[in-house]
Amino acid sequence: MKVILNKDLAPLGEEGDVKEVAKGYARNYLFPRGIAFPYTERVIKQFEARKGEINARKQEKRKDAASIREKLEALNILITMPAGANGKLYGAVTSQTIADELAKQGFPVERKRIELTGNSFKSVGKYKVLVKLYESAAAEVSVTVQAQEVKTETKPETVRPNRRRRRSEEASIPANAVAPVPEQTTPADAAPVQAEEAVPVTE
Repeated sequence: MKVILNKDLAPLGEEGDVKEVAKGYARNYLFPRGIAFPYTERVIKQFEARKGEINARKQEKRKDAASIREKLEALNILITMPAGANGKLYGAVTSQTIADELAKQGFPVERKRIELTGNSFKSVGKYKVLVKLYESAAAEVSVTVQAQEVKTETKPETVRPNRRRRRSEEASIPANAVAPVPEQTTPADAAPVQAEEAVPVTE
């Protein structure tokens, strides 16, 4: 079914474009939302009258795309991700990753407009990403992927008793050894014990 777009709809087309779409898609989605109209003589005349207005808007979009292109190509996006010793990432940098980073820089770009070599980056390094803007205009954005530093905590070394030395000392003591008995000491100020005198017995 042939329709004329009344609004921009990526990736189908732009305002004023004539497109061939499925009938169900047109009747259930495009027509109810005012995105497109049936390709009829009456609609064609209406768009012919709006042609100058539509072209003026397209020219403004081209200027905006050229300005955004210069700003994007001046960027150098830095992405930090965990990686192994060989530089291989524990994850992957995708078009969604780049879209999120561009949004942080103030450039909201749809993920499907971003093209990566091999669809993703899986190692640290420097890359170029193609961002499609308007019509044939596109920006080449520099992306640097670096490894994330892993902080390791040093635990204090605990001194463990030398069990082998303790066992060897215990083994060197003879089994029949008797522990020495401590000598009993008498206090120096204790009075000496005197023998009792014999009492004579009288009959």
